[in-house]
Amino acid sequence: MVELSGSPSAGIRLEAYAIEPIPPGAVVDGSISNVSSNLPAISESIARCWKRLATSTRYVAMALPAAAVITKKIVLPANLRETEMEVQVESEANQYIPFAIEEVNLDFQVIGPAQNSPEEVEVLIAASRKEGVEDRVACAEGANLKPVIMDMETYAALAAFELVRSQLPDDSEEKIYALVDIGAHALRVGMFRGDMEIYRREQAFGGNQLTQDMVRAYGMSYEEAEALKRTGPMPDNFETEILRPYLDNLALEISRALQFYFTSTTYGEVDHVVLMGGGALVPGIAEVVTDRTQIDTLVANPFAKMALSQKVRPKNLLNDAASLMVACGLALRRFDQ
Repeated sequence: MVELSGSPSAGIRLEAYAIEPIPPGAVVDGSISNVSSNLPAISESIARCWKRLATSTRYVAMALPAAAVITKKIVLPANLRETEMEVQVESEANQYIPFAIEEVNLDFQVIGPAQNSPEEVEVLIAASRKEGVEDRVACAEGANLKPVIMDMETYAALAAFELVRSQLPDDSEEKIYALVDIGAHALRVGMFRGDMEIYRREQAFGGNQLTQDMVRAYGMSYEEAEALKRTGPMPDNFETEILRPYLDNLALEISRALQFYFTSTTYGEVDHVVLMGGGALVPGIAEVVTDRTQIDTLVANPFAKMALSQKVRPKNLLNDAASLMVACGLALRRFDQ
């Protein structure tokens, strides 16, 4: 959880953040498994996290994984009233959604004028099955919180990524960035030119691999290994026998994803690799990826130029920032016009 205050013009301040584990296996591929038993447990985790945040606000923005959302850009006449546009969007959506329209939550956003026709506008349609949305809403409401926004993880991360891009000395609309989200079970690579996604790939490799290696090597439980990853100190042989082989494999997976990008698009270069997600918190990861890919690599920190409240410990934040990208992007929704 991330709480932000202020404004884009006067400056945004990080009021507080908190991280709380959820039960292992409660969420699989972004969906809540065995909802009847896991939903209350997730609500309890959210309630503990909110308590640690020590805030009075109960309004929250949440997100669905990209796999749970169908998105499509369409072109509509620019002179439509909103009610007319809603009818058109629903009609268009029927062509792209493989479910009955009453089974989905549907929304749309006017992006801007169509490229080749000033009389038309580009519209982004987003649709998700109601059960996925309702499960997440129920988790928040079970913790006595009030969901007001349901976003998509990709877009939330991209909003936070704008803050990271602004820190780079050579940032421009022409630069190409690889935004690499290292989750527990999957590596998600999005290629961006400016704020436009030009390629996406997902590979089955994540931070869970390191946890499993530690479980096997040290005979500890999964929960103990996860806790040790966050707090340390590590056993003497950890760096040479566990961490280094894991980082080499991770860098190989990222390099492989970039090769797929080069061979399946017309683009031939990447200017920066930006690492995010819980798996990006491993010490030395940026250097290993730079060595393997020969591309400048950094670990994302969207809070680098933000003011911090007294509740936030800068050293802890530096260690956690990369895992807070989606939460930061969701909190930024507060400042949408």
